[in-house]
Amino acid sequence: MKRTDIVGEESPPVAPPAPPPLPGPATPIYNRRGLMMNESPLRGHCCVSTSTRNLWDGLFDGGYRADVAVYTDNGGVIFAHANILGMASPILKGLLKQSTGLGRRKSISIRGVPRDAVRVFIRFLYSSCYEKQEMREFVLHLLVLSHVHVVPQLKRLCEQQLEQGLLTLENVVDVFQLSLLCDAPRLSLMCHRMMLQNFKAVSSTEGWKVMKKSHPVLEKKLRLSVIEEENGKKARIRKLDEQKIYLQLYEAMEALVHICRDGCRTIGPHDKDLKENQTPCKYTACNGIESHVRHFAGCKLRVPGGCIHCKRMWQLLELHSRLCADSNNCRVPLCGNFREKIRKQNKKDEMKWQILVKKVLRTKRIGGGPFFLSGNSSS
Repeated sequence: MKRTDIVGEESPPVAPPAPPPLPGPATPIYNRRGLMMNESPLRGHCCVSTSTRNLWDGLFDGGYRADVAVYTDNGGVIFAHANILGMASPILKGLLKQSTGLGRRKSISIRGVPRDAVRVFIRFLYSSCYEKQEMREFVLHLLVLSHVHVVPQLKRLCEQQLEQGLLTLENVVDVFQLSLLCDAPRLSLMCHRMMLQNFKAVSSTEGWKVMKKSHPVLEKKLRLSVIEEENGKKARIRKLDEQKIYLQLYEAMEALVHICRDGCRTIGPHDKDLKENQTPCKYTACNGIESHVRHFAGCKLRVPGGCIHCKRMWQLLELHSRLCADSNNCRVPLCGNFREKIRKQNKKDEMKWQILVKKVLRTKRIGGGPFFLSGNSSS
């Protein structure tokens, strides 16, 4: 057959078949509704399907052809399967390689924790399941076991359970120490925050007293962190108060220019027609500045240092002169005079005024306003 016979005439294009749907997630997804698998909600304490869970639980509970004996405290023995333990934990795999026993059964030891905690731990290696009551009772032991034997899935679950409600004022000190030993930074941060926020209650718990005896250095560091937190809180409050003062000064400068340039209700320049029934003034500091101006105009002791109210007005006028963008055409009294005074001022006083001007400008972030300097021009 010739090649032309194979090719023949061009056939009409055929649309490609639709691609198969993407596979759903095979791992559990944590969201606000609880534990999910393949977009289906689970009971909240199991990571596999029900049939698989029952199969692996039956294998563990029945001990069918178990070839490992796990010895625990108080003479406890738990039978398990080497293949499952070795696949679930690299540490257990190494222990099993080194272990010896009678016949074909090997033996390993997991001590330092209750027997029931070891049983819950090994059961999780089989079916990735746990009972809620057992998790509440042994969560700290399971956290240690999962870290020591490198079972990251169980470790994450223990951290999650503690973060979502099992962490209390009574156990926060113990959990904090374990989180440092078990390399759980997020959990240690949550514990540290809880201790800082409830230091008086936490420092009276039995856990704190035990830590003070066994880990005095850590206890001292925690106390220092509480002091630092208090000092930082005071510094933040002090900074907010300073910003509030600088903002009030800026608003006073705005109101002063407004009164001297445009006039407001019953006070203003002589060439303005003022009306008492004007719309409410938009400048929040206008009433206060108006009272200062009226007092300053009629006070017989308004020389600097003679009257505390006049002294404050002198300071406001000088601050305005340092902020004013055009003193030649400014309507605020004595603006040009203060400019001349500034040139004769000593460096120490000048430095203080420059710092004040910068902070007032930065607080309101003035950028080339109609009657003030920009933040860059003040330096």
